Amino acid sequence: LAPIGAFGAIANVVGQTGWAAVGQLMALMAGFYLTCTIFVFGVLGSLLRFVTGISIFKLVRYLAREYLLIVSTSSSESALPRLIAKMEHLGVDRSTVGVVVPTGYSFNLDGTAIYLTMASLFIAGALGDPLSLSEQIGLLVFMIVASKGAAGVTGAGLATLAGGLQAHRPDLLDGVGLIVGIDRFMSEARALTNFSGNAVATLLVGSWTHTIDKDKVNSVLAGDDPFDELTMLDSDHDSRAEEPTQAKAPATV
Repeated sequence: LAPIGAFGAIANVVGQTGWAAVGQLMALMAGFYLTCTIFVFGVLGSLLRFVTGISIFKLVRYLAREYLLIVSTSSSESALPRLIAKMEHLGVDRSTVGVVVPTGYSFNLDGTAIYLTMASLFIAGALGDPLSLSEQIGLLVFMIVASKGAAGVTGAGLATLAGGLQAHRPDLLDGVGLIVGIDRFMSEARALTNFSGNAVATLLVGSWTHTIDKDKVNSVLAGDDPFDELTMLDSDHDSRAEEPTQAKAPATV
């Protein structure tokens, strides 16, 4: 029934404000997608290249299957097990991956933070209550903090937006209904950006803590050491698991 509800919400907006509202909503979507793209390939890509020397484009290609999974489910949670397995296969130590990835899924939600800030400013303008510069800064900081701990499932961003506005600017809460109809279309970019931020953060922390095998990273990204999609385990893990068994095997006479 969710599509019916979204259709009713957008129909109500068009009925009250006319087709001009649709153009403004499309502009919001385009601006959000553009901002997420610039953030991933510009900000995260530059940081990844500067700290680790890894190309963001090679990393995106390595995680292509996970990106497709996120687009199809509109949730970054669906790719969590695969991200953990692929980061370990890429050469990041298991102890680092086991801490950074789950923590990032709760507190490193870059896409959600971008969505909350842009949606809040859009709602304020649409309701005819534009914010001053100081109010914008205060609202942006509040929404960035509010994004921490948000669930990585479809629709969680909209719920977080409503809760944040209720706490910080209750007068803007009614405007949440303006973007209900397009929230589903913005959810993909939100989830993809969250996922990309966590993947990059894992490599950055691994580099800072010296728990990353850069030779293996280069080998995997070059395609010389492909990821086993069937078992989601790399050859190094298999060899470590077999060593104790081989050591305990009785000698034959």
